[in-house]
Amino acid sequence: MRYRILLLATLIAAACSGPAPAVAQPLPPPGAPAESVPVRSAISVRGPNGLRWGTPNEFETRSALSMAKLYLADYALRHGDGSPMDRMHAERMIRLSDDAAADAVSAKYPQAIGAVAAEYGLAQTTAGAGWNTATTSTADLADFLAAKQATDPTSPTLGWMASAPPTAADGTQQNWGTARLPGVQGSKWGWSDLPPPEVASASFGPGFTVAAHTRGSPEDQTADVEQALAEVLTRIVGGPTPVAVR
Repeated sequence: MRYRILLLATLIAAACSGPAPAVAQPLPPPGAPAESVPVRSAISVRGPNGLRWGTPNEFETRSALSMAKLYLADYALRHGDGSPMDRMHAERMIRLSDDAAADAVSAKYPQAIGAVAAEYGLAQTTAGAGWNTATTSTADLADFLAAKQATDPTSPTLGWMASAPPTAADGTQQNWGTARLPGVQGSKWGWSDLPPPEVASASFGPGFTVAAHTRGSPEDQTADVEQALAEVLTRIVGGPTPVAVR
């Protein structure tokens, strides 16, 4: 069984229950560690006590893929007409990554992605010609989910992320990247249907959010996410403690 020093869940739990934990070394600034994480991946982490960390390219504008459905669903739920159809489409977008549902919401609310980006201050997020050409960054995704946790913790979006099934509407297995980290309670995935391979994932847990985008395969992203968090946490806790990766 492979092991990584992914103590994120333990660290977050300790931080949320009291003062910030003591660190063996100063917490590195955004982009400082994870030199061995390939540039194919951008990764962002947000946590308690102001923890903000990312790879040097976390603010890079990249294809939003199906992560754009997080923004579409948020707009439909909070600014839509309140119809049962909007809610059904939002659920299918988040849990099943249903493209047809996203097409319907995007056609009904073409302003949705831009409006959500402006509301949450997501500087790298734009709508493009349609939801499937939208752009975002891992920093924007992690910040968006952190804002939902802080201001709208009962959001259906978070609940649907927590109840996503193993298989998406198109048959894709939803099981890689940030979802593999200990402590994760809910996730959303994105992927390209055309070569070259390109995947994304974003997850939340008790007091933390994490997002990743990889120009590569799901397996590439899982490896890069594990490596990035391992390096950061080595700096935080001061030494490797093996914890099994799910």
